[in-house]
Amino acid sequence: MTYVLIPGAGGQAWYFHRLVPELAARGQEAIAVDLPAADNSAGLVEYADAVVDAIGARTDVTLVAQSLGGFTAPLVCDRADVSLLILLNAMVPLPGESPDDWWEATGHAEAKAEHAAREGRGGGFDLLADFFHDVPEHVVAEATAQDEPEQSMTPMRPPWPLDDWPEVPTRFLQGRDDRFFPLEFQRRVVKERLELDVDEMPGGHLVALSRPAELADRLEAYRTTLVR
Repeated sequence: MTYVLIPGAGGQAWYFHRLVPELAARGQEAIAVDLPAADNSAGLVEYADAVVDAIGARTDVTLVAQSLGGFTAPLVCDRADVSLLILLNAMVPLPGESPDDWWEATGHAEAKAEHAAREGRGGGFDLLADFFHDVPEHVVAEATAQDEPEQSMTPMRPPWPLDDWPEVPTRFLQGRDDRFFPLEFQRRVVKERLELDVDEMPGGHLVALSRPAELADRLEAYRTTLVR
């Protein structure tokens, strides 16, 4: 069994650099995929190509898709031997819906602003406050010392190409402290679109950076439950 880890916007495998050794310590191979996010010629199909190339001839794959990776991971399921799909703080598309359209269709801006107001925060986007608020300081320093990842708009505009969700066991794991995709918002969207309940764990949007050991335990629990 192999975990294949799909990042969100910016496409950096680095996002999973704390999770990969935690999974290895539990005896599991884990591959974090770099997506061609800065390439203006690459769309979602090319992102899926990168994941399929990383999988190679491996079988019994568990896909883990973070955030925008929720648009890419389903495109991989009929092109590789995927046993389980785990969506992590992810976007869930409808057939024909582009990533650009997803925000308004789900009511994200209103939900995020309402959540921020309940917590006594402003509703505007703040990279550190929204994404890194629970990430250890040394990891934040490492992240901010890097060049900011580029994200082309090419994959954002075309409609999501699938007619339906793939027939692969799917689980949804959400950080209950996520300020960008609030828990109550995700509960509604995931129930409406996948008819799934959201599982929760502590942590914000970048939970693979903030709580890698706990996340590895949760992923392993999904896997072992599936094989029983």
